[in-house]
Amino acid sequence: MIFLLQKALIFAIPLLIVALAGMFAERSGIINIALDGIMIFGAFAGAFASFYLRRSPFFVDHNQLLFLICLLIAAVFGAVFSLLLSFSAINLKADQTIGGTALNLLAPAVTLFITKVLFNKDKLEMETALDSSGKSRDFGYAILNGELGPVGQVLFDKAYISTFLALLIFVLMSVWIYKTKTGLRLRACGEHPQAAASVGISVVRMRYLGTTISGALAGFGGYAYVATVANGTAEGTVAGMGFLAIAIMIFGNWKPLGIVFGSLLFGFLKCLAVTYNKSLIVPLESQTWMQNLLAGSEGFKAFYEAIFKNMYFYNLIPFVTVLIVLAFTSKKSRAPKAEGIPYDKGAR
Repeated sequence: MIFLLQKALIFAIPLLIVALAGMFAERSGIINIALDGIMIFGAFAGAFASFYLRRSPFFVDHNQLLFLICLLIAAVFGAVFSLLLSFSAINLKADQTIGGTALNLLAPAVTLFITKVLFNKDKLEMETALDSSGKSRDFGYAILNGELGPVGQVLFDKAYISTFLALLIFVLMSVWIYKTKTGLRLRACGEHPQAAASVGISVVRMRYLGTTISGALAGFGGYAYVATVANGTAEGTVAGMGFLAIAIMIFGNWKPLGIVFGSLLFGFLKCLAVTYNKSLIVPLESQTWMQNLLAGSEGFKAFYEAIFKNMYFYNLIPFVTVLIVLAFTSKKSRAPKAEGIPYDKGAR
């Protein structure tokens, strides 16, 4: 069970930070459908930097520092890539959903093209988050495991430094958007930009700021996903984590606390297939009540074996859950009123 919770936390962190990224963009009034593409581009930038920097003698004994530098590079390139969405949505007043979809298509094509040209490979491998034995790196808190028991094992045993950094960023950015003057102005531009402009707030600047922060967080989350979840391989995809993060943002009603709950829930469901083990599934023969109910039913036994002992069944669970949750919560969701609407000075 502890191993399951450890994996759930590792899965939840990229979802948490990317869902927060979507919240920043939409709170400023820009729909960021491009989260998946930005994650891919940020992951590629971090992997590319890792590929070359790790060959420097300085980083031979400084893998954690290299990991942090690559996370920063991924965030910077994610922010730069998001400027394409900002420019099309703010300056060109283009449809934001179409613009985001275009970036989702552009990112994997560009990254795989560069990888093919420079390395003649179909994917780019890296080793920043892995030690020489291929196991996840311990962040150095093994001593606390004995003192904190199961809680310490879940939080600190074999934890990645990106986990703690992402949690710190999440807390600081959540406080910033609700407790600072700039954060208030940014949220005002997503609710009623004309009212915000009437008191001297630059709507264009605030929307650029929100989308750029969104891009930086999504790039960070993309590299964190590749380094900790995808076993250090950037191959032009993040397994739809960007779209899952958008669903979590909606499920969380565009609020940090809701995003935390949604990320932990879907992170737990997502890791079921990864931690899947047939020994964890109770054999049909040991379930007396089911034997009595369906004695001699070979068809049901075959169905049970095919479904509940099939790892692909558990891969489907988080996505089916997303559809069910959104179906029941969509009516209560309250998106920012001006999201997706191009800013027009003359509008009232």
